[in-house]
Amino acid sequence: MDIRKYQGVIPAFYACYDDNGNISPERVEAYTRWLVKQGVKGIYVGGSSGECIYQSVEDRKITLEHAVKAAEGKLTIIAHIACNSTKDSMELAAHAESLGVDAIASIPPIYFKLPEHAVAKYWNDISSAAPNTDFIIYNIPQLAGIALTGSLLDEMLKNPKLIGVKNSSMAAMDIQIFKDKGTAGGRDFVVFNGPDEQFISGLLIGADGGIGGTYSCMPELFLKLWDLHYANEHETARALQYDINNIIYTLCSGKGHMYALIKAALTKRVGLEFGGVRAPFANVVDADMPIVDKAVSMINAAIAKYIG
Repeated sequence: MDIRKYQGVIPAFYACYDDNGNISPERVEAYTRWLVKQGVKGIYVGGSSGECIYQSVEDRKITLEHAVKAAEGKLTIIAHIACNSTKDSMELAAHAESLGVDAIASIPPIYFKLPEHAVAKYWNDISSAAPNTDFIIYNIPQLAGIALTGSLLDEMLKNPKLIGVKNSSMAAMDIQIFKDKGTAGGRDFVVFNGPDEQFISGLLIGADGGIGGTYSCMPELFLKLWDLHYANEHETARALQYDINNIIYTLCSGKGHMYALIKAALTKRVGLEFGGVRAPFANVVDADMPIVDKAVSMINAAIAKYIG
């Protein structure tokens, strides 16, 4: 494994719909090309920000196909392929491998509280459907209802295709724990910081990169934060992280779902169209537009302040 292809800022890819609420290949491709121009390391397709649990297997295939097409080999592409059904997950895993993605990723099955041996089998079955592709565990216990424990990670490390963890728990120390276990014995192992609000904290404690749901809304700021960290400009990095967090809090303050406001802000910033969010997520309402305008103003002000 070349760990360098996973080191950097990797936006979680937003779902792109047409005006009738169906996946829009054209909008997927336009969005992907825009991210390439921003200079991000890669994209994480089909995860939480991609509204995966509200999409069909076919929806997710179409999105990934057009993201890969538009990236033209210029981005590291990680495909989140988890469904509640092992069968559907394996179908998406095989499809992702056929497209030549760099890695597949998976949350644990949600709703039923499965024992760890069943979760491990689920992940290993998925990995077996893409035997030539890196596998990444997506740990997001606050939503999945199942946390990645040390014992479960130990079991999964028996799988040679497991190369990392996307850690979206709010405990930054989990990054250290997973990194230590994964690299024991000299093995290469990647840990991604998940919570955008602690990007700098994640890097400081050992994350190799970040995968985040607000990166696309303001990629310039997260790329700058990455640069500040590696230049050891920690005071400026902390100030920028605070400003980013205030933008995130603003985007979470509307009646519409956070992703709906994020998409509206990105449309206002750069003209990309996303077609809103899929029900049961709530779309923006008129009362949300001043919040969107405020967030865009805050993003522009932060760019002027830290980048010029």
